[in-house]
Amino acid sequence: MQNVPELFGSMVFNDKVMKAHLPRDVYRSLKNTIQRGAPLDLDVANVVATCMKDWAVSKGATHFTHWFQPMTGVTAEKHDSFISPCGDGGVIMDFSGKELVKGEPDASSFPSGGLRATFEARGYTAWDPTSYAFIKDDTLCIPTAFCSYTGQVLDKKTPLLRSMEALSRQAVRVLALFGKKACRVTATIGPEQEYFLINKQDYACRPDLILTGRTLVGAPAPKGQEMEDHYFGSLRPRVKVFMADLDEELWKLGILAKTEHNEVAPCQHEMAPIFATANIATDANQLTMEVMKKVADRHGFACLLHEKPFEGVNGSGKHNNWSMSTEKGENLLDPGSTPAENTQFLLFLTAVIKAVDDFQDLLRISVASAGNDHRLGANEAPPAIVSVYVGDELQAVIDCLIEGTPCRPNAPTVLDTGAVVLPNLPRDTSDRNRTSPFAFTGNKFEFRMPGSSFNIACTNVMLNTAVADALAQYADELEGSADFQKDLLTLIRRELAAHQRILFNGNGYGEEWPVEAARRGLCNFRTTPEALVHYTDEKNVALFARHGIYTREEIASRQEILLDEYGKAIRIEALTLLDLVRQQIAPACIKYANGLAAGVSAKKALGIEAPAEAALTGKVSALTGEMLAAADSLDACVAAMPQDVTELARYCADKVLPAMAAVRTPADKLEQTVDRTLWPLPTYSDMLFYV
Repeated sequence: MQNVPELFGSMVFNDKVMKAHLPRDVYRSLKNTIQRGAPLDLDVANVVATCMKDWAVSKGATHFTHWFQPMTGVTAEKHDSFISPCGDGGVIMDFSGKELVKGEPDASSFPSGGLRATFEARGYTAWDPTSYAFIKDDTLCIPTAFCSYTGQVLDKKTPLLRSMEALSRQAVRVLALFGKKACRVTATIGPEQEYFLINKQDYACRPDLILTGRTLVGAPAPKGQEMEDHYFGSLRPRVKVFMADLDEELWKLGILAKTEHNEVAPCQHEMAPIFATANIATDANQLTMEVMKKVADRHGFACLLHEKPFEGVNGSGKHNNWSMSTEKGENLLDPGSTPAENTQFLLFLTAVIKAVDDFQDLLRISVASAGNDHRLGANEAPPAIVSVYVGDELQAVIDCLIEGTPCRPNAPTVLDTGAVVLPNLPRDTSDRNRTSPFAFTGNKFEFRMPGSSFNIACTNVMLNTAVADALAQYADELEGSADFQKDLLTLIRRELAAHQRILFNGNGYGEEWPVEAARRGLCNFRTTPEALVHYTDEKNVALFARHGIYTREEIASRQEILLDEYGKAIRIEALTLLDLVRQQIAPACIKYANGLAAGVSAKKALGIEAPAEAALTGKVSALTGEMLAAADSLDACVAAMPQDVTELARYCADKVLPAMAAVRTPADKLEQTVDRTLWPLPTYSDMLFYV
């Protein structure tokens, strides 16, 4: 590996590169656009394009692409070469400001939720100068937004940028109340990425993994994660080499890969980056998932990003660590040493608590998918009930504020390890709650509900907008106050009292919590269809309209896309399971049963009784019959799927998934019974415990 500081960002047209390659006045103009949102002049764009092209060509690039994030949740790119014809029959390498700023992909072939018809094909991509261009596979990738010919938003980046602007605008207003002149407040994100690595050969033999991302059949391995020996355990040598290669590729792209370790489940791992702005962090995470798959392939692995690839062991999430910072680096969620006296922090904290309570349904919607439904609520991920954990110290402060009693700060404490050779450790003011969906962790909130395959833009659109809305209400009330400190404390006390139902510091896995949450009036949408129907609730439509994030039509389109995706995902799973059972599992079971039956007959012909073999033959035959009958029922279930996307989603959750489970149960019993040499699929033991 090269020297890391030299390697880092070497394939990125970042600020250092721009400063070195752009004329000073052009650089200043571009920085003004990036930092303050000022319009970019086409003459400036032309100069930037030429310098960007020259830099990219020097790095071996031959093509460019507008890299965007349509509603598929993954990225899209259409490559064009830099070549331009000369009069003498040759070519030159050319790239104009117009090509940099604007592209025209087909808008009708991406999900639009009814916003665009097939014959309404024109769409536009627009350069996002706040996210650096980079080189990937000899192509200059230019991060862009994507919209239709009529300006309707067809991507995930545009709403994110809008929500960041909304949050900044309202946070700046609030800071002004405290006498601070901030130009900009930025949502900062650190998305922890969990994933599985299995052998590529095993993956290639599992049609369910290839087509759906998860195993639709598979009996538990004799050993799972119950020994708790994998979490933070020593890395397999092959995995360590993979991680080193992954770091190098990510560092080239300017992605701040920082932490890597084994996760709880066998073959499960995690990568965590350093915080970046919400926009850059989202782009970086999309790139990270792509790079993970490519690097894994080079090392003989398949990288699995599904939320629940293996039944019975922990699934994978993507913890969205969220905070707010000014352009000078002040973290607005840092409580300082005396949080009870830090009224600025308390106001921003109160705004977040209010936002989560008022729009808990939107946060649940932002993590809704067929894959994540298998993960949420198990003893591996937060429940589907959204709540906020603040820890003992902050809870005590909140209680005092609500009750109007003096807050006595806790004196710093030291943890005595009891061993003379070990240093005494300063104890944090609160514990961590891994069962909480939305937990305060010192100077940020960790939203633990997003699934590992998710594009985090949607989650952060919801969070940014909801917090912006709370801050706007507070600024409206406090601006022009005759007694600011008095009115500020009155507001904080009133709002904390009004929203304390969302605060929960207990065990989110406990059986009593859903009962308590229902008593408090909190939402508990157990499945994706239950959650998605609330996307277009009037309060949500009004929220996005107030801050210019979505129109009513754009919200309805996203609701339709997500419902449609859910139904399609379950249908693909059902059809894949039917193929597996009928074409691979049942023939293997029948072959095994026939062999047993022939042996029993041969022994009987010799006068030898074979009760064990006969019983085993009967068991295999009975289970095979049960499995095939369940497959027929599933087939009928699939044939009866309704056309309407809302009805289809509910039908899949209520009918198709139980029918799939009825097929899986006998199939998994057969796996534990049939001759290992005849079983057609790699087992959990094969996939999770490779050498």
